[in-house]
Amino acid sequence: MPEYRAVIFDLDGTLLDTLADIADSMNNVLAAMGLPTHPRDEYRYFVGSGMENLVRRALPPQKLDEATVSRALTAMRREYQNNWRRQTRPYDEIPELLTALAGRRLSLTVLSNKPDDFTKKCVHALLDASLFQALRGAGPQTPRKPDPAGALALADQLALPPEHILYAGDSGIDMQTAKSAGMFAVGVLWGFRFADELRENGADALISRPLELLNLL
Repeated sequence: MPEYRAVIFDLDGTLLDTLADIADSMNNVLAAMGLPTHPRDEYRYFVGSGMENLVRRALPPQKLDEATVSRALTAMRREYQNNWRRQTRPYDEIPELLTALAGRRLSLTVLSNKPDDFTKKCVHALLDASLFQALRGAGPQTPRKPDPAGALALADQLALPPEHILYAGDSGIDMQTAKSAGMFAVGVLWGFRFADELRENGADALISRPLELLNLL
């Protein structure tokens, strides 16, 4: 096995448990528009591909005209900006894991499908941002995952070959990103998706608790 010298983390469902605030914000938008809401657990399958795709998945099929999508997306951005910190928190053992990895001199980074500025805002608010060498969210220079461009840009920034990087995420999209970038794909089982999806999309290893990541080094 190669010597791993860096970890790229997904954000939602990997470092931060954001599901309740996302679900409640979108349900508030739907209710205000007179549309049906969804149980929180259904949002596990709505998230992961950016906010516009979340909105499209949450809207009823007969309400996917561009005017309604645009109205709901604008309302969701406003609602989530106002409510994203109500219940969002780091998963258990995440602060300890980050400290342990930094102590082993691994470079730590984040790659999220959240917008770039919001990705940085979340990390600075809820995690020890000083432990990270780079934070990258979706934007003009970083297409949304599973496009591997963001992961490869982080490898370049760290001056590391992709095969020396662990990529940890909770979704099939994350596993596809890692494999396309030539990185070791670690599927985490405490997030929004489940083991079968992670395996089917190429996970090289599955872990049930954050500190288990140390066993892969």
